[in-house]
Amino acid sequence: MDKVCAVFGGSRGIGRAVAQLMAQKGYRLAIIARNLELAKAAAGDLGGDHLAFSCDVAKERDVQNTFEEMEKTLGRVNFLVNAAGINRDSLLVRTRTEDMVSQLHTNLLGSMLTCKAALKTMIQQQRGSIVNVGSIIGLKGNSGQTVYSASKGGLIGFSRALAKEVARKKIRVNVVAPGFVHTDMTKDLKEEHLKKNIPLGRFGEPVDVAHAVVFLLESPYITGHVLVVDGGLQLTI
Repeated sequence: MDKVCAVFGGSRGIGRAVAQLMAQKGYRLAIIARNLELAKAAAGDLGGDHLAFSCDVAKERDVQNTFEEMEKTLGRVNFLVNAAGINRDSLLVRTRTEDMVSQLHTNLLGSMLTCKAALKTMIQQQRGSIVNVGSIIGLKGNSGQTVYSASKGGLIGFSRALAKEVARKKIRVNVVAPGFVHTDMTKDLKEEHLKKNIPLGRFGEPVDVAHAVVFLLESPYITGHVLVVDGGLQLTI
């Protein structure tokens, strides 16, 4: 049976690294992003018969349509990676309500909607594997990232609860919680200062996280787990 994986947020950063690793392992991939051109470019770089789709994960109709299109063109999706995410860092007293809502919609509601859509097929197949990309900030919190912390902390709670709901259907749900990783989201951070607090002495690369994502996707006896990939940062904060 075909190994078909949908990677939301697959056009850049961690999602793109996951897609590259999975393509090498023989998966058929759907690369999904808001920007269709970026998604097409990422899918094209993989070679093979991988496809690109445009989707705003915070809109349920968008998500449903995307899954319908994926099933028509790629087949049933039995692996799902949620790597789409945004941040709008600010002290809470200065944070605009619309920035709170956008983070919660993309980082939390979006993953809920994609999981809900994917489960219809996975339950029919009595198999499936989901990995949601969280953050060490969702576990530890960070000043200036209250809303982002809430969205990623909520994602962990959601994923654990969902793992309990669907385990009897042979569907697994796990979370990878990265620390500081070289992506668009971290490009403006003061790396030289921050890496002093990381025991391994460096920021991670997207491929470091991708290996953890694929490990959880393929591990048949792990569910409801949060795998921290942070170079030891959790030991110091």
